[in-house]
Amino acid sequence: QVQLVESGGGLVQPGGSLRLSCAASGTIFSINTMAWYRQAPGKQRDLVATITSGGSTNYGDSVKGRFTISRDNAKNTMYLQMNSLKPEDTAVYYCNAYIITDPRRASSGNYWGQGTQVTVSS
Repeated sequence: QVQLVESGGGLVQPGGSLRLSCAASGTIFSINTMAWYRQAPGKQRDLVATITSGGSTNYGDSVKGRFTISRDNAKNTMYLQMNSLKPEDTAVYYCNAYIITDPRRASSGNYWGQGTQVTVSS
């Protein structure tokens, strides 16, 4: 079994910063692309940023220049540094990863964390 656990969410004032973490555990052979998504109340889940196993990154237009995605492959952990936060960044942030569990059996899957709430408000 594979589990993704997010942490680091909370309440922050506009202009402030937060750092989210996503730790993967369980039967893991390797992790391909990892990503952060977010979902605000009443809205669809949107892509925030992605990072490949080699470290290539992509960002949604609304967070470019403010958020930085990174990962530590040795720790199976991904991060999202969020700076200059705005009220519109308020959402539940989800971790996503494509994980190979057993290459001999071609076993792999797309996994999600349970989400962590980020609230930006004065």
